[in-house]
Amino acid sequence: MNRKVDIFLRQATQWHDEFELLRDVALASGLTEELKWGQPCYTLGKANVVLIHGFKHYCAVLFFKGALINDTKKILIQQTENVQSSRQIRFTSVQEIIKLKKALKTYISEAIAIEEAGLQVEFKKPSELVVPKDIQAELKKIPGLSVAFKKLTPGRQRAYVLHFSSAKQVKTLQARVERCAPKILKGEGFNEY
Repeated sequence: MNRKVDIFLRQATQWHDEFELLRDVALASGLTEELKWGQPCYTLGKANVVLIHGFKHYCAVLFFKGALINDTKKILIQQTENVQSSRQIRFTSVQEIIKLKKALKTYISEAIAIEEAGLQVEFKKPSELVVPKDIQAELKKIPGLSVAFKKLTPGRQRAYVLHFSSAKQVKTLQARVERCAPKILKGEGFNEY
């Protein structure tokens, strides 16, 4: 048991009982308990295997290589279509955790075996990013911004393009580019603080 996780649990106002039960299941697997990204994380050596985290409407156990787990119970959830490796099992009550406790233990055991075997998720190659012409034009309006944007990693470029292209009006697009320009010029991603 990790002291930092003890503190996390004492401070948890939502999902406290669910977190406690999920923690017991994770600890029973023999994994090492740590606090990463402000959440209880269970590791094997230096590899992250399982993370417990909470959201507004549910708490979840995240398997870092969940895509490799044989989901016989059909309970693993891919958070978004862009997530390639991790999968979640979501819960909204202690009763749900108790009902799926046996399956959860099995899935954690399989996640450990996957890690011990050194298996890796084969990531799909990202498709070539096409920057719409209107976004290219806005980037060129600010000196050095277009060049700085091209130096960003493909993932950072994609995040900005998604943010910019969701603007419904030209004014909104322009405002978003202007607001993000300092971060792009520093080489930072959209969600970096």
